[in-house]
Amino acid sequence: MTATMPTPSLVGDERSMSAAEYEVWAAEVRRLADERGAVVLAHNYQVREIQDVAHFTGDSLYLSRIAAETDAREIVFCGVHFMAETAKILSPDKTVLLPDHAAGCSLADSITAEQLREWKAEHPGAVVVSYVNTTAAVKAETDICCTSSNAADVVRSIPEDREILFLPDQFLGAHVKRVTGRTNMSIWAGECHVHAGISPADVRSQIAAHPDAEILVHPECGCTTSVLDLVSHGDLPAERTRVLSTGGMADAASATRAPQVLVATEIGILHQLRALNSTTDFIPMNSRAACRYMKMITPEKLLRTLQTGDGAIDVAPDVAARARRAVEAMISIGDPGRGGE
Repeated sequence: MTATMPTPSLVGDERSMSAAEYEVWAAEVRRLADERGAVVLAHNYQVREIQDVAHFTGDSLYLSRIAAETDAREIVFCGVHFMAETAKILSPDKTVLLPDHAAGCSLADSITAEQLREWKAEHPGAVVVSYVNTTAAVKAETDICCTSSNAADVVRSIPEDREILFLPDQFLGAHVKRVTGRTNMSIWAGECHVHAGISPADVRSQIAAHPDAEILVHPECGCTTSVLDLVSHGDLPAERTRVLSTGGMADAASATRAPQVLVATEIGILHQLRALNSTTDFIPMNSRAACRYMKMITPEKLLRTLQTGDGAIDVAPDVAARARRAVEAMISIGDPGRGGE
């Protein structure tokens, strides 16, 4: 049986097919995955159908570690390019397939390996800390990687007299600098276009509309500083306001008993949060915060990848080896869990 459908133009977290169409498509996806010996991995920001059909759903590093541990011959990574690269770095002997190689990342693209080499030359002896949302080539120039959930622990692990170059996200870097009190830390001026677009004005508007809601904010957001300023001035209760990675948001969603929760991150995660807790109303801080790159991985493209085996990701062995050391250095500090970004 062959399941086909028109490629939808997805901008949010809406469904692209009916329940009956989904069942036909999902059955074919699972059949082909079994036939190929493949495991399907979906990032938290993927469209609903792909999250539901995947063998595992989570943040990029969690999924890459699953990829390394699985016995599957093939890894079909439904995410963006740097995530599939990370899976390949940690699983060099496995085939990693990305359904659309054009699915990039504005944050990862905000710094190149050449720019990092130039920055390092200006700061000899500095320790380079790179967010996992970077290309393999940038990871290869890095001393230690971090996730949004363990970035502060990574920075604290570095001797206080060592200068730190933190990249590429300026908002995560500012948050880490704030919570660690680290003064000798330079931060690259990169950003995720989706998270940067969740503004202080969005926060003020949504808090006014939902004054009793709990608030979950991803540290990549452009509104993080504003939220924390509101907390410090007593305009927001600290006990109802948390800055969390996507994995941390999932844990918080499972535990909360609040009637409403405002969520400041890419809206694809709302599907997972609502599945974890059906009694709480999870409300996007900005309903337009959808990543066009994540949404490039459509149900049709996933199906075609499983039908053809196209979309293999390659990382040069020398680059992969150097990048792997940076990722492993991070893991040695502690288990990053599901809070990769």
